[in-house]
Amino acid sequence: MRIRTKVDEVCEFLERQPGMRAPLEKVAASAKLGREQLETIAKEMAPSGVLEVEYPVNMLSGAVLILKQVPKVHGEEEAKGKMMEEYELKAHDLKAKGSILDVDAESRPLYQVEKPDVGPYTRKYLEQISEEMARSVPIAVEEMVDPRKGEILGMRFRQAAENRLQGLPGLEEWELKALSGLLLHTMYGLGDIELLMSDDFLEEIAINNSLVPISVYHRKYGWLKTNLILDSEDEIYNYSAQIGRRSGRNITLLTPLMDAHLSSGDRVNATLFPLSTEGNTITIRRFARDPWTIVDFIKNGTLTSEIAAFIWMCVQYEMNVMIVGGTASGKTSLLNTLCALIPPSNRTITIEDTRELNFPSYMKWNWVGLLTRNPNPEGRGEVDMLDLMVSALRMRPDRIIVGEIRKKREAEVLFEAMHTGHAVYSTIHADTGAQMLRRLQNLPFDMPASELSSLNLLLVQYRDRRKGIRRTYEVTEVVYSSDMLSLNSIYKWKPRTDEFAKVREPLRIIEEMNLHTGMSPEEITKDIADKRTILDWMVKRDLRSIEQVGQIMNVYYKRPKDVLEAAKKNAPLGKRL
Repeated sequence: MRIRTKVDEVCEFLERQPGMRAPLEKVAASAKLGREQLETIAKEMAPSGVLEVEYPVNMLSGAVLILKQVPKVHGEEEAKGKMMEEYELKAHDLKAKGSILDVDAESRPLYQVEKPDVGPYTRKYLEQISEEMARSVPIAVEEMVDPRKGEILGMRFRQAAENRLQGLPGLEEWELKALSGLLLHTMYGLGDIELLMSDDFLEEIAINNSLVPISVYHRKYGWLKTNLILDSEDEIYNYSAQIGRRSGRNITLLTPLMDAHLSSGDRVNATLFPLSTEGNTITIRRFARDPWTIVDFIKNGTLTSEIAAFIWMCVQYEMNVMIVGGTASGKTSLLNTLCALIPPSNRTITIEDTRELNFPSYMKWNWVGLLTRNPNPEGRGEVDMLDLMVSALRMRPDRIIVGEIRKKREAEVLFEAMHTGHAVYSTIHADTGAQMLRRLQNLPFDMPASELSSLNLLLVQYRDRRKGIRRTYEVTEVVYSSDMLSLNSIYKWKPRTDEFAKVREPLRIIEEMNLHTGMSPEEITKDIADKRTILDWMVKRDLRSIEQVGQIMNVYYKRPKDVLEAAKKNAPLGKRL
């Protein structure tokens, strides 16, 4: 996709002329422009030092257009390799193509962005009018900080850019939109990073310095190197400062560390040289736009539909669940799948350091999301996990979801919430359920067994480091008897055969269900079987998005028989479901 405007035509014509100069009338005829149109373009390009109009003293002689400098061409070299996957990227009307390539010379696949190839002179022209537009489109402080007003500001910029580019004759509609998108990214956005931000498969975007390509973490392929490199350390700093201004943060040589949130909910960490020894850095952890659901977990083999049905039942009937696992084992992803299974009649409060949990639309009317806040450079204004947990208990929640437990006081408040009748879900670092209990009962947590007795279910996540697969290694219930805690393993994964096996029947879960719902063991077994039928139908019909899962859950909690009937008939997802 090459965009070549009248500015490029004019300047490239002058490149071929002796002394890179020619009569104004001759240049206008070559580019099929009127004299006034060409003079306007030349005047707009004059401050950049690219074009100059020389008007003679003798009125009988014609004006001469001079090309003063030829800008450097920064063309990205297109990599060659086996195409693994490609799809369209679109950010503010600017379209590009994202490709995953298997390149022989690289140990990892390459993430290649093919964006519109804008001529070098048009780029200079855009730089000039962007400075003019920055002066003509005023920005209020609240528009930069408030995400809702920020969207309106973006629309104002885009409209102003399109109006300003009308001065370039001969542009097609797609070229006009692409150039206005480029202007918007240059003036108000993060340049080429905006295209990466539009890819919902990317979880992390890492800029390590201006000498190496930007790297990304892809949901399907892991860490990948891109073909995008920022021009300078100053450019990285400018992006960091821009993010900081929008979020009320500041990054300077005196405060060279910054944690901030974009209006989209994505979290940004930035550092400056020499704190980061190779150069300035920006790391963007992206909030999942298309999060994993319980259907994805079943399809990927992370767990079975039988296990998923059992977990669903535990979530529906307000069992307290802790997800256990090592780094990158899928703890938060599993926690996210549980969110869509919560009945909409329950008020839910989530507490996180970084926004990672997502809810279907049907639940958002009764959901409050809380995020921690780091202190400002003066060390003031911090809001930590404990502050939010205490605040959440005053919001009359039915369910409390905490992203991760790290400190003793947080654990104490969390388990106190369980004891006071709130259904609680959270994650913690440990390799097994037994290790998790030992960790909580010893320093630094040092919690008594009686306090931990309110925990009903442990879900242990596992990442196979050789194969790169994630599995729910164990589903186990916590049993409390004679001031002692023990574990009753219900389901377990066998690594050698990659199969799940039922180890024992649940004991405490059945007792709790009978106590709080009056359901008999037979009714519980039937409930799990019905839920499994529904989940198998969702897998078969590929009803995997969070909104599709949410739509089914919304109807299920009102008319469970209708959903079960649709599942048994393998009916398509209609408006009534």
